[in-house]
Amino acid sequence: MKSRFIPVWGVFFAVLVLCSACSINKMAIRAVSNALTGEGSNTVFTGDPDPELVGDALPFAIKMYETLLSSNPGHEGLILTTGSLFIMYANAFIQGPADFLPVTEYEKRLAALERAKKFYLRGADILYGGIDKKYPGFSGASSADGTLEPYLARMKKADVPLLYWTAAGYLSAYSLDPFDLTLGRRVPDLMFLIDRAYALDPDFNNGALDEFYILALSSLPESMGGDKTRAAAHFNRALEKSRGLLAGPYVSYAQAVSIPAQDYDTFKAYLEKALALDVDADPGSRLMNIIAQRKAQSLLDTASDYFIDIDDGEAWISDEY
Repeated sequence: MKSRFIPVWGVFFAVLVLCSACSINKMAIRAVSNALTGEGSNTVFTGDPDPELVGDALPFAIKMYETLLSSNPGHEGLILTTGSLFIMYANAFIQGPADFLPVTEYEKRLAALERAKKFYLRGADILYGGIDKKYPGFSGASSADGTLEPYLARMKKADVPLLYWTAAGYLSAYSLDPFDLTLGRRVPDLMFLIDRAYALDPDFNNGALDEFYILALSSLPESMGGDKTRAAAHFNRALEKSRGLLAGPYVSYAQAVSIPAQDYDTFKAYLEKALALDVDADPGSRLMNIIAQRKAQSLLDTASDYFIDIDDGEAWISDEY
């Protein structure tokens, strides 16, 4: 996808003025909204080679998008961008760093994960509300009584990003707090959203849905739809669809499948493949690959925390497994 520079910081003050002016400026607000959420706008962030720069910039950008959204609440592009940025920020810059903290900083890690959950929910709520605006009555539908399926059947390929990010936000929040019964009861519906998205566009975002399935199907119990065999199949599809240019599928499989199976050999092999990827081979995914590689290195460095029969992350005693 061709990248296009969006002058985010230069328009922020104009946004504030526009949003505080009279209704005659609604057309101008809509024009700015369209420019900031158009094709290629997100690659300004996802293609950047400096995670710290993006991490520092995103809170400002999120508040700018929120400002625009408050004045243009029906704008689908703003709903998607604002909601997904909350979720991306929570994952890459709140939960991610928290996962790297040593056990001696347990309280700091716990506080960060609680904050990440709040950000996941803020983003998912925006997106869920956007689906309900587009399909009135959606928020009251459920797979349990068969009322959700008719809404999903009406959805088109253009709705896939909304479905994906909504489910990703809620399920990520649930993964941080599996004792949240309210979120737990929503898991079947959320998996229906992902299934519908996959049916509409299985190649979405170079295998993003397949990577989602790796994590979800490996982590959920069978009673909630978990299936490790399907997870492995989606891993292979993710590699194929990403043309082997993304580190994420390797890291996701190593963490979600190899650790529970206590399969250190596969864990190590896949993380090393993630680290060997050239982050410049896919410029639009440069940021995600760098972050995934940092996670891969951290997992390798702390492998002895996850595997029983391993000596300091080096020696694997396979004959005792």
